[in-house]
Amino acid sequence: WSEAVSSFNKVVAKNPKNADAYNYLGYSNRWMGKYDEAFAAYGKALALDPKHKGALEYSGIAYLKTNQKAQADAQLAKLQAICASCEETRDLAKAVAEYKPAAK
Repeated sequence: WSEAVSSFNKVVAKNPKNADAYNYLGYSNRWMGKYDEAFAAYGKALALDPKHKGALEYSGIAYLKTNQKAQADAQLAKLQAICASCEETRDLAKAVAEYKPAAK
């Protein structure tokens, strides 16, 4: 995942308007457990494209992993408004439905 982060950092440095690259940068950071960096990247993706389905789904998953279910629910609501039958919406809805808070 660190190689992916390095690669996507290069992409966004060359093209700072690439919402997809920010989304994948967030995704890669999330898998490394770097949630602050992940949320920052998802935020940039969504600032560039507020209807970016991937960033909404993946940030929703990150919110669940950090015990922020209300924020995950908000991302799910945005996805449902954009595309109720999309894969991203179904995947996040399933994750929200199966959510169990992590032990502290």
